[in-house]
Amino acid sequence: HGPISTVDDLNNAMLCTGFPYNVRERPNFARDFVNFTMTAQAVRRDGSAALDLAYLACGRFDGFWEDGLNAWDVAAGVLLIEEAGGRVTDYRGDPLNIYTPRVVATNGRVHDAMMRILNS
Repeated sequence: HGPISTVDDLNNAMLCTGFPYNVRERPNFARDFVNFTMTAQAVRRDGSAALDLAYLACGRFDGFWEDGLNAWDVAAGVLLIEEAGGRVTDYRGDPLNIYTPRVVATNGRVHDAMMRILNS
């Protein structure tokens, strides 16, 4: 296990996400963004899912979600997070298939809370 964060309360979590190119194609994005913004300590957008996942693996972020990603966006980051002791799933909570566009990645401690928001 690596330096993944130890934050265990979503209220204290620093989350990150990416914005879809066309928000109208992903109607739940605005709802999820608002819900996480109102629940977490903060939500950031860096513009690179690969960088966000690497930052999560090294403890700079506590959770990540995004819809519309490709395998090349997530493959390396998923490995980093899992090796660091984090958790990565799809929006249903199933093990991630890197060809699935919906990704939830966390330090493992805030994963269930993030899943509750995404599935509310």
